[in-house]
Amino acid sequence: MSAEEKSLNFIEQIIEDDLKNGLSSDKLRFRFPPEPNGYLHIGHASAICLNFGLGIDYKAPVNLRFDDTNPSKEEQEFVDAIKKDVEWLGFKWDKECYASDYFQQLYDWAVELIKKDKAYVDSQSSEDMAIQKGTPTSPGTDSPFRTRSIEENLDLFIRMKNGEFEKGTHVLRAKISMKANNMLMRDPIIYRIMHAHHHRTGNDWCIYPMYDWAHGESDYLEQISHSFCTLEFLPHRELYDWFLNQIYDETKVRPKQREFARRNLSHTVVSKRKLLQLVEEKHVTAWDDPRMSTISGMRRRGITATAIRNFANTIGIAKRTNLIDVSLLDFCIREDLNKIAPRVMAVLNPIKLVITNYPEGKEEWLTAENNPEEEVMTFREVPFSKELYIEREDFQEEAHKKFFRLTLGTEVRLKNAYIIKGESVVKDAEGNITEIHCTYDVDSKSGSGTEASNRKVKGVIHWVSIPHAVEAEVRLYDRLFTHENPDGNKEVDFKEYINPESLKVITGYVEPSLQTAKELDHFQFQRLGYFCVDKDASAEKLVFNKTVGLRDTWAKVSEQ
Repeated sequence: MSAEEKSLNFIEQIIEDDLKNGLSSDKLRFRFPPEPNGYLHIGHASAICLNFGLGIDYKAPVNLRFDDTNPSKEEQEFVDAIKKDVEWLGFKWDKECYASDYFQQLYDWAVELIKKDKAYVDSQSSEDMAIQKGTPTSPGTDSPFRTRSIEENLDLFIRMKNGEFEKGTHVLRAKISMKANNMLMRDPIIYRIMHAHHHRTGNDWCIYPMYDWAHGESDYLEQISHSFCTLEFLPHRELYDWFLNQIYDETKVRPKQREFARRNLSHTVVSKRKLLQLVEEKHVTAWDDPRMSTISGMRRRGITATAIRNFANTIGIAKRTNLIDVSLLDFCIREDLNKIAPRVMAVLNPIKLVITNYPEGKEEWLTAENNPEEEVMTFREVPFSKELYIEREDFQEEAHKKFFRLTLGTEVRLKNAYIIKGESVVKDAEGNITEIHCTYDVDSKSGSGTEASNRKVKGVIHWVSIPHAVEAEVRLYDRLFTHENPDGNKEVDFKEYINPESLKVITGYVEPSLQTAKELDHFQFQRLGYFCVDKDASAEKLVFNKTVGLRDTWAKVSEQ
């Protein structure tokens, strides 16, 4: 890649500058370093697209490295889910790595720090250490254990490793400066005691490295050239470099940490801690609930990998955090599904329509196109009969002049079928309409080439033949939060903004071609929106999730 070929973002410019300053292109290597303590979300998707996209653009390898340094929160389930998400997004990693691969080396380096009097064992309580650390405007004070001898520190650290002490009794700290302006440089903790089973190393270790110690050193061991992080890690860069200085060999690539801004999405939360709350408190069904901002939840809802990649490319990266309107994601979803989703007919709020002059017992199969966006048009056969379901809102007994659907005395076309005219209604004892009776123009069959078939009417409505209709459970999903920035106000619990209307479950009827639909098959229910088959579906019961409507209805709501 060169600056002349395309407009570069600031991350690409950093890489280009390093190449111009002597870094060999074959030394480029990137990484995506998730912590396996939850499922990936839309924010991670942007980071995945950034790092793997750079790998593709620069023909450089990208590692998938799990930051598994906190066994109390990490599980193999999360590792497996992360790998599935990255693969589903369409990316392949060069090496699958784990911070736990380097536990012995990280420990050995920590021992070397102690021997160089650059680390010490502190035996204070966490509360005392917090007080001692000072504030951003006042310096910290030295720990009373900061002057321990090298021999005592080595002995204590080895005993920490051997499991002789309880959690919280000791930590290993780097000896930097308690007066540093950057509070992260005030003798940061390198190791803490944790008697916890690790999903990969079992019970081999009783001490675990802190993220700041493991991160940069892991980058170095893997010879990562550029370590891209979100902006909250900017203050950590100084510590990242200090740790590297202690072990760096000039014959090797020195990783460079650089930061980019989070691109938060409106009407969502992307904190794994808050997503976990939603799961544990049963506000949603699971991590892959289609209302969640997790990649697995979006996949289950019917959002495609292409749509997510296009969204990530559209918003790009920036140096300043901002809030992206979720309607932009919806646009990317519609744009992709419009190209690939077959058009089918489904009725979600049914009312019975009887064509009184259609022969009793007759059925015919009408030709319908699958998707007008296809390069090579394909078609399917749809059954038609005397009794149909139509949408209740497609009929009004008394309608205003701008209502172009079915009313008494007016004509509409049934999609792919005939022109019908409303004649009368049947009502129950409460006055509710239970049936609509109409007549059809026998010569008006779509595509027949007759004069009547070419007759123009103002409305076209969809339908499903009642004798052939397949019942389906349809889950209508909406935004999980009513507020555009639900965790923006730290004084308000984000859960107060949960949308009580985020899920409605209804029974609908679909055309029989959907009987054999499989999990994650996408469809456009004509005039209703995009839907996909949920994993709960079976041969006995179809279940569809609403992915997105055909247009942005929230825009209208927000304008009111």
